[in-house]
Amino acid sequence: MNSPAPLALHPNNVRFHYRLPFGAEYLGNGRTSFRLWAPLAKTASVLIDGQRKVPMAAVDEGWFEVETDCEARSQYRYVLMSQTDGEISVPDPASRAQAGDVHADSVVIDASAYEWQTLDWRGRPWHETVLYELHVGALGGFAGVLQRLPELAELGITAVELMPVAEFPGAYNWGYDGVLPYAPDASYGTPEQLKQLIDTAHGLGMMVFLDVVYNHFGPDGNYLNSYAAPFFRTDSTTPWGETIDFRRPEVADFFARNALYWLQEYRFDGLRLDAVHAISEQGWLRELARKVRRAIEQEDADIGLSRRHVHLVLEHDGNAASLLDGGTGKPGDGDKYDAQWNDDGHHVLHVLLTGETGGYYSDYAVQPAEKLARCLREGFIYQGEPSPYRDNEVRGESSVELPPTAFVLFLQNHDQIGNRAQGERLTALAHPDALRAAQALLLLSPQIPMLFMGEEYGASQPFYYFTSHADEKLADAVRNGRRNEFSRFPEFSDPEALDALPDPNSFSTFMASIPEPVSPDEDKSAGQWMGWCYRLLLIRREAITPYLPGAVALDAQAIGLKAVYARWRLNNGAVLNITVNLGEQPLRESLETLVTPAGADVLFDSGGVLDALAEGTLPAHSILAIREAAR
Repeated sequence: MNSPAPLALHPNNVRFHYRLPFGAEYLGNGRTSFRLWAPLAKTASVLIDGQRKVPMAAVDEGWFEVETDCEARSQYRYVLMSQTDGEISVPDPASRAQAGDVHADSVVIDASAYEWQTLDWRGRPWHETVLYELHVGALGGFAGVLQRLPELAELGITAVELMPVAEFPGAYNWGYDGVLPYAPDASYGTPEQLKQLIDTAHGLGMMVFLDVVYNHFGPDGNYLNSYAAPFFRTDSTTPWGETIDFRRPEVADFFARNALYWLQEYRFDGLRLDAVHAISEQGWLRELARKVRRAIEQEDADIGLSRRHVHLVLEHDGNAASLLDGGTGKPGDGDKYDAQWNDDGHHVLHVLLTGETGGYYSDYAVQPAEKLARCLREGFIYQGEPSPYRDNEVRGESSVELPPTAFVLFLQNHDQIGNRAQGERLTALAHPDALRAAQALLLLSPQIPMLFMGEEYGASQPFYYFTSHADEKLADAVRNGRRNEFSRFPEFSDPEALDALPDPNSFSTFMASIPEPVSPDEDKSAGQWMGWCYRLLLIRREAITPYLPGAVALDAQAIGLKAVYARWRLNNGAVLNITVNLGEQPLRESLETLVTPAGADVLFDSGGVLDALAEGTLPAHSILAIREAAR
């Protein structure tokens, strides 16, 4: 069970099939093998197309298996005699596709059916990454996202990141309460359509990342407790449900193979692991990284092609710097991750742009400019200091030795917009000129930048939290949970304000979150935003990205209440110098104190900044990026 499953290649080397030691494996010639871990089941059978019931043989340590006549596209489910619940009928926890929703039959998939067109795609180095996070359902499913790829590639996006696509309850959902982690959600499209999306992106020179959830299962459609209760720990819980027990080899293997399945059968270029601080066995994270690096290295050897770039990114509230290497790792036994989402960077920029200091923003309310300077200089802001928001609990590890590329920086993402009561974007909260300056800092900083869908054209419509639970009790629990969460805020002390909260389970809430299509030629504001992004990403691509490997921070300091300057030495010896003022007031500042002018050239000026500094003033809502000559 612990040896890597072989990657089966079609003879013409353009079809990929990651063979799993569980679930339904189509063997060809009308034969399929079925294997299930059900330690609480007395007997097990597989029901095929609702008509033929095939008994499964019990083998060691709770496993049941059978090989039988069964064509691809056949529908199936397991019928078990549970020790606790009697006879139950359940979908496959390793289903590759569902005939409908999470409670429906699973579907036998011929994983070799899709013929890949981009075999020579080897990915892109991590330092070239410019991420664009999107919700697949909000953009029209896999086919809708595919249609958006050319314009994103033209803009300068090098990687799209899909919010979770694993099968979740209902037709619209954020995806973080999925229950079948191997099955692309049927409401988004077929497995072949997802592969076509990825194949098309690769043809455009773009990577595709997938957000995966390994810290919990959703509450709707999770049948594991009926026949595989040891999947979960009994001595702890997460904020979202039962704690998954990674101490069990069967459980650790289930998720490790899931990562490899997405990376090898679907050819994803990277994974973003959601909220891994909630995984109780942190050592499993290092084990997973090692398995992925070894498997990809072996794949390269088997195919006989050059190294394929595959990237692993964490979300970790503990600022676990020891897990990161900034994309500098090499194939082999590496147990590090390329980067972590830099929530610290987001939070301090949000405070500077909006003035909000409630909730977790309170940790960044005091001397925010100094905190932003530390973020630009060292990555994390909290590196072992007490967090007032967390009752002075010590948070984080030293990140001073990490390269800038170990951090994914962003102004907005699904969480930071959607977890607000009204789902407001920064376009509704911040001064537009300050927001443009912050976006320029994001896109020119040596940290890896990420935009959220619609951010490239200054989208103003909200992005809400939404679900589509058929179980009304569960829908009520989600609805009331949101009300209880926001009732603690002063602005919701009035019951009428709570009543006005968007209903997460309403179809209208989902519809209101769909970014409106824009035409830059017809919408002047959208055209200006897109022109701004295009110009910044062009500068990044030509003047910064090629010189990021080995780049180091030299200095970063606060020069005003909302202003900082920072300098990084690039690998060609030149120095990237960025000065930004997010405040509403100009500052007395001189060019000579910020820049070594001899041989320097201007990369980006938000509007008259260089001339103003020559006169001793740093304008409000401004940014200046300069490349100082190598010395």
